[in-house]
Amino acid sequence: MSRSLRRGSIAAIAALAIASLSSCAAGNTPETLQIKPDNVSATLGTDVLLNNIVVVTGAESSGEHTGPANVTVNISNGGTEVLELQAITVAGGAPATFADDKGAPLTSISVPAGGAVLLGGPGNPTAKVASTTVTVGGYVTTSFTFKNHDKLDAQAQVSPNKDVYKGFGPGAPAAAPSKTATPAAGATSPAAHGAPAAH
Repeated sequence: MSRSLRRGSIAAIAALAIASLSSCAAGNTPETLQIKPDNVSATLGTDVLLNNIVVVTGAESSGEHTGPANVTVNISNGGTEVLELQAITVAGGAPATFADDKGAPLTSISVPAGGAVLLGGPGNPTAKVASTTVTVGGYVTTSFTFKNHDKLDAQAQVSPNKDVYKGFGPGAPAAAPSKTATPAAGATSPAAHGAPAAH
């Protein structure tokens, strides 16, 4: 093999090696690949996780929706003190009202230390918005305010009241509580248990 051919082969191998290293450096994280995560989640400090944040509209909704909606979210409290959620607002100011699993009004939602609470769905406390304008299939800013004045803004997914979110939307009938276990507002639940997977 001539010297010029050898030089050409070495240069080609070096170019391939550099290209491979560059692609490795880019990584395969969702940020790098521009992939959105399946679930919308947010954290407050090191102890509070809000997972599966979704604004659920009516089953017939498509495109722009103006009217009632429910907020569903799984709030996990890894701290040593009770966490008290005092307010939720959607789309820049539409307030949510809280109710327990039987529909009785609540002024706040308590999340016990080391526990979790799922808002929305049969047998759980709810957060209902009387009217808001959102785009089904899109995202909307949703704000959560806690007793210690901590406030968290997150982009919530907007989904209709069907498929995995059937029973989570406005006007959805609440299931009768089980005779063996009657969940109360603020009752603990595993952080991932019962929370629908966002699509």
